[in-house]
Amino acid sequence: MQISSVVASPGRLLQLCISTLCCVLTSVFSKVRRWTAGTCKGTASPVSPADSRPDEGEAQTPTSVNYHFTRKCNYKCGFCFHTAKTSFVLPLEEAKSGLRLLKESGMEKINFSGGEPFLHEKGDFLGKLVQFCKQDLQLPSVSIVSNGSMIRENWFQKYGDHLDILAISCDSFDEATNQLIGRAQGRKSHLDNLYKIRDWCQQYKVAFKLNSVINTFNVDEDMTESITELGPVRWKVFQCLLIDGENAGEEALREAERFVISEQQFQEFLDRHSSVSCLVPESNEKMRNSYLILDEYMRFLDCREGRKDPSKSILDVGVKEAIRFSGFDEKMFLKRGGKYVWSKADMKLEW
Repeated sequence: MQISSVVASPGRLLQLCISTLCCVLTSVFSKVRRWTAGTCKGTASPVSPADSRPDEGEAQTPTSVNYHFTRKCNYKCGFCFHTAKTSFVLPLEEAKSGLRLLKESGMEKINFSGGEPFLHEKGDFLGKLVQFCKQDLQLPSVSIVSNGSMIRENWFQKYGDHLDILAISCDSFDEATNQLIGRAQGRKSHLDNLYKIRDWCQQYKVAFKLNSVINTFNVDEDMTESITELGPVRWKVFQCLLIDGENAGEEALREAERFVISEQQFQEFLDRHSSVSCLVPESNEKMRNSYLILDEYMRFLDCREGRKDPSKSILDVGVKEAIRFSGFDEKMFLKRGGKYVWSKADMKLEW
């Protein structure tokens, strides 16, 4: 009876064959898009300048990885150094496969960024990745960097248990300054949203972090009182960085030269905020080669030459081969405090 019931339903068999074929074609198409990324406008060649200068010495371990799975964003920050040059996003299962490869190679912390990571599928795609990394891969730390504009409370209700740290980017505590920078969407208040998200993090037991890019528009601001009131676990303070092809140069989507400040100006800002215990400063020197960055095709990006030269995708050549072309400086990573208490289970926070 079981055999007759199967052969008696040719329509179901045909539907199954079509479904299987669609899955195969989707996977093939995604791989073709990764391989031909260099022929598309605004993306670098798979055979990049980085491919000709592999790092010598010991193999690098991807302890902490920043995965920019989307470049699309609803803000227009003038200094943005990872701009919307493509709209490509890997299918969910392929992204999970890459994350599993990274875990098997020693990854302990994953940070999801963009673009704006909550923009794609209204945050549900991101939520599924967060859940997969914490629940299936059991990573010690899963974090997100967001501008906060697309986050809703129901996201915390569904995925908050799986998230260790949520970092919100805020460059000024003056709304007019945020508007000038481009850290805004229409007339919505970036700051009102910031405080609301801080409260949600407290309610749903997610460690709250702040990121600020110091530039010509906010370099003279004193943020001490606001940072103290918000009480983040870390306040990451970046010096505005120029990246050729992203926010500088002929093919760039941004012109960030007018945002650039000197080393002295950056140090004066740091001195003004020396009383803020959670401050973590990052100059251009520290930033340029101490981050492992994966782009939307899961290629490591080498920033040593002031641009983003991609490796081949870890999905095509594996982590060990791709990371040789990342330009990653593990010593600088440790020197800048890249490894810290990053699991909320170990932070001993008072919720």
